Amino acid sequence: MSVPEHLQASGPAQEPVSAGKGRSVLRRLVADPMAAGCLAFVTVVAVLGLSSPWLAPYGPNFTELSAVNAPPFSPGHFLGADASGRDILSRLMWGTRQTLLACLLLLAVSSVLGVVGGLVAGFYRGRVEAAADWVSDVIMTMPAVLLLFALYARTGPNIAVAMIVYGLLVAPSYFRLVRSVVVGVRNELYIDAATVVGLSDLRIVGRHVLWAVRAPVVIHSSFVLAGGIGVEAGVSFLGLGDPATPSWGSVLQTSFSSIYTSKAAVAWPALLISLSILALVLLGNALRDVLQTSAHRTAPSPRRLREMIREAREGVEPSASAVPAPDTVLSIQGLRIGYPDGDREIREVVHGIDLEVRRGEIHGLVGESGSGKSQIAFATLGILPGEAIVLGGRVLLDGEDLLASDDRMRRARGRRIAYIPQEPMSNLDPCFTIGAQLIHGLRAVKEISKEGARRELLALLARVGIKDPERVLRQYPHEISGGMAQRVLICGAVASDPDVIVADEPTTALDVTVQAEVLELLRELRDERGLAMILVTHNLGVVADLCDTVSVMRDGHIVERSDVDSLFEDPAVDYTMELLTSARRVEIAEV
Repeated sequence: MSVPEHLQASGPAQEPVSAGKGRSVLRRLVADPMAAGCLAFVTVVAVLGLSSPWLAPYGPNFTELSAVNAPPFSPGHFLGADASGRDILSRLMWGTRQTLLACLLLLAVSSVLGVVGGLVAGFYRGRVEAAADWVSDVIMTMPAVLLLFALYARTGPNIAVAMIVYGLLVAPSYFRLVRSVVVGVRNELYIDAATVVGLSDLRIVGRHVLWAVRAPVVIHSSFVLAGGIGVEAGVSFLGLGDPATPSWGSVLQTSFSSIYTSKAAVAWPALLISLSILALVLLGNALRDVLQTSAHRTAPSPRRLREMIREAREGVEPSASAVPAPDTVLSIQGLRIGYPDGDREIREVVHGIDLEVRRGEIHGLVGESGSGKSQIAFATLGILPGEAIVLGGRVLLDGEDLLASDDRMRRARGRRIAYIPQEPMSNLDPCFTIGAQLIHGLRAVKEISKEGARRELLALLARVGIKDPERVLRQYPHEISGGMAQRVLICGAVASDPDVIVADEPTTALDVTVQAEVLELLRELRDERGLAMILVTHNLGVVADLCDTVSVMRDGHIVERSDVDSLFEDPAVDYTMELLTSARRVEIAEV
């Protein structure tokens, strides 16, 4: 049975669990000094506790009357003895077994109930989710401490039963975590693909969905274990534990009862409990970082990254520094951009680009997705992703290289170079009014009073075609249309009176009528203010309507550069002809 290409399963949820990947996570965890120290501490405590029948100096309840309240480092009692003459070190080692058992019971009950409930509710939704939510809410309203006291009255001092019941109370935290992840995964295309090929719900959940929730569950489990230690210690300290079976909490209770005669005895169980909880919490944080980054390609070490950058730059002759034409506002010379490909090499995505934009000119940067056009725009604005590496080249604004100085780039960005993004609704903060955002942005780049900024913005909003600027300033982003939001962003871009505007697909999210209005507005602003503009787009219709010159990009190279009329009438390369042919087919299909 064939599956449509857009439904074929893909992505990280498709990858099998491998021992190599597990070893990689462990290596990265151990490479973190804090995580390695916490892991070593937890391991040593667990090993010493489990080996207490062989390594503990005394039995759990062995009493030596001559050692009552013995201080630390006494002969035969390294950590001292309690009020009954029992060795504290031995009792802590034996108590580790009880505490570990209690925590594992808590973890097993809470994770099994919570994860299974979250998987079922998130996958099936509807009434199943509503019922599971109701049960979860009811459980979360139960007072845990009072419930444990009531349980003690029925069962007596039974830590195992108490931790099982407490696990039931903790299960909603797993349920909510897993349910939220599954809801996000449920509508992915690879889930649809698995359904199309006939996999049962059980196999889909086990193969795809469960794999997606593994990292949050593992991380949350470390915090549950840490909380379990605190709960067991608290329950035993309150006297609800079995006095015949030592645990960390019971040792703490016994030591606390004689605190005035042996103060040091309290320190050892308190220190062990505190350090264990701290180690598990820090280990959970470290594990979260490792699992989150392991979903992506492993980042190289700083030393290896420097080596990779040096290797990528070796053997490449720097481009000759051409003198820009007198009317050139922005000149890009020999720009090279790359990204680390694991810890092997740097993959170059932009290869020695040269580009000039003159005052009053709209320069179109066109190409298919992945051609590198947005990378050039982001480099010009200094907003490349953190992992991006500029391997060479210059971005000259009136002769000053912006890439040579972060401070120079900061001074230019927002003042001399402005940005008009795509997806206008997602580029406005829904928590603030339009006026608050525009005024704050203008005052950040221009010395002007709040009232002065307001007057200037009202005039600009009217200029960009907004009929009631006063009302728009008071509105929130969700109260205006997409076309109006794009006009607001254009207003914000030109408010600082920049020399260059970088427009990244400014009409992609707009319908045809609004698109034409926005393009006409950009043309009018160019004519009025003498702006230089870089228009990043894949839409050749927009290029034909608005641009003066065009650079066609493919695989990080500019394959053709021409004025717009020559490009459409007589393209010089086959790739440009393919783009034009494809665009004409789309126009015919739409008609």
